[in-house]
Amino acid sequence: MTRKALLALILAATAAAAAPAQNWADKMFTDGVNHDFGVVPHGAQLFHRFAIKNIYAVRMEIITITPGCGCVTATALKRVLDPNEETTLDVSMDARRFTGPKAVIVRVTVGPTFTSSADVKVSAVSRADVVFNPGDVAFGAVDHGQATTQTVEVEYAGPLDWRVAEVVVAKDQPLTAALTESYRKPGKVGYQITVTLKADAAPGPVRETLYLKTNDPTSPTLPLQVTGEVQAQLSVSPTKLNLGGVHVGETVVKKVVLRGGKAFRVLSVDGAGDGVALDSDLGQAAPVQTLTFKCQFATAGDFKRELKIKTDAQDDPVTVTVEGSAAQ
Repeated sequence: MTRKALLALILAATAAAAAPAQNWADKMFTDGVNHDFGVVPHGAQLFHRFAIKNIYAVRMEIITITPGCGCVTATALKRVLDPNEETTLDVSMDARRFTGPKAVIVRVTVGPTFTSSADVKVSAVSRADVVFNPGDVAFGAVDHGQATTQTVEVEYAGPLDWRVAEVVVAKDQPLTAALTESYRKPGKVGYQITVTLKADAAPGPVRETLYLKTNDPTSPTLPLQVTGEVQAQLSVSPTKLNLGGVHVGETVVKKVVLRGGKAFRVLSVDGAGDGVALDSDLGQAAPVQTLTFKCQFATAGDFKRELKIKTDAQDDPVTVTVEGSAAQ
């Protein structure tokens, strides 16, 4: 074998060995790196959440997220992951920006000590004969206990006797939906979808998908995204008091802050005692209140307490967890 041929063989073997190592970021996407939205109406706003887990023994950072098209945006809920820590890559696709089939790569690079990239792919077929206006239901910020409603116009233009039979709402979704046929004429039909966020929707983000069931065999269901944020009448920060390691008999003081939309009173705190004592006077009305807790444990071992703070601002208490470990 000539020297030139031997060098080429060594280079090829090195490249073959390096190639799998460069793709190890793919393994952090525990549910895979591909998602197909299928056939969707033109104008639909699409969303998918990719699960990410740091399966490696070193801390990983998501360095860059680069979508391959302006019709796609992507964000990570958390950029730095300790070993075994999890997060998500939230990918949105705007079907107003294209017609027909579309596949887009989002390149996610992790590092920085060891660097690798994963190519996450989302795809969809935006059909021009069905249009959503607007492309989704975006409630925005909604006060807890308040119902709110939005409508979406659905139009079909084509040769079929196209019909929407129903809007499918899952039992566990905090939503109701009503379907009305607005008009029907040769080659064109319109519907109005009225979506209501229930008053008893739990505080926190709302991200749901409703499905329009149609008589079209090529796409019998069409997705409709619903988003929003139900804001609690009362918020507490922090929700977890992590004392870490303390010594038996040592006193640790921690504070939590409660904020309401208007003045409120703290009525009681359930769960105190056994090493956790409330050190604040109750009963005063104010939109912002600070509660002080003194923590002192008489015996060694791990501890965890759930404190239920009751107020006149809302029926449900807010919860604060105290946890840590006491040592001699």
